[in-house]
Amino acid sequence: MNRLKDKVVIVTGANAGIGAASARLFAAEGAKVIASARREELGQQVVEDITARGGEAVFVQGDVSSFADHKRLVEIALDRWGRLDVAFNNAGTGHARANIEDFDEEVWNSVLQVNLTGVFLAMKAQIPALLKSGGGSIINTSSIGGLVANGGSAAYRAAKHGVSGLTKVAALELAKKNVRVNALCPGGTLTDMFQTLLSKNPGIESDLLAELPMGRFSDPMEQAAVALFLASDESSYMTGVALPVDGGFIAR
Repeated sequence: MNRLKDKVVIVTGANAGIGAASARLFAAEGAKVIASARREELGQQVVEDITARGGEAVFVQGDVSSFADHKRLVEIALDRWGRLDVAFNNAGTGHARANIEDFDEEVWNSVLQVNLTGVFLAMKAQIPALLKSGGGSIINTSSIGGLVANGGSAAYRAAKHGVSGLTKVAALELAKKNVRVNALCPGGTLTDMFQTLLSKNPGIESDLLAELPMGRFSDPMEQAAVALFLASDESSYMTGVALPVDGGFIAR
């Protein structure tokens, strides 16, 4: 307990899935949480859950493709608590399967803007505040899709590979400045987005499970626990890592 005591943390995509689980867990470990997402009602519920358990949190509606929104999150952290210690850039989106020759250009641009440019803009806004606070930790949500590829997922895989590479660049730039930057690479996790994928593609669930050495999908809290590790001082000698949390998928 208290692994993030008095740390000020931003979590994007905090209204559901891994983001919501992480916001709750970080608060339970003593963090002051700024939870952000586009869907306000669900995000407010996460904050209410945190405060009902004695934690400190505030919800701020935001769009990760907007630099102004990222700056506002940082400003709220500084105005309310005077510092920023951890940023979990978790928000992301998916898309329908399509081969490259059939891929819609607008979908491509939209997915890259959220999943890759959104992480770049987040770090651009966060890094000065982290440096001013004396250092900290950035966790970017990539994916096993940022480490390996399959057909039909060009925009998602390209963006997540980009997040993994961008994470390494930031880690090298900040290694001597006491800011660590790592990427969480979840495998199939029972989030709303993933369950929508399963429901829209009959038969895919059994196919995916057959590829998993552990034979099951992840619970969002299992991903949140690793995000907590990366946020805390327990991972003090880790930076530039794209860490798969995938039930053994990459090990095959």
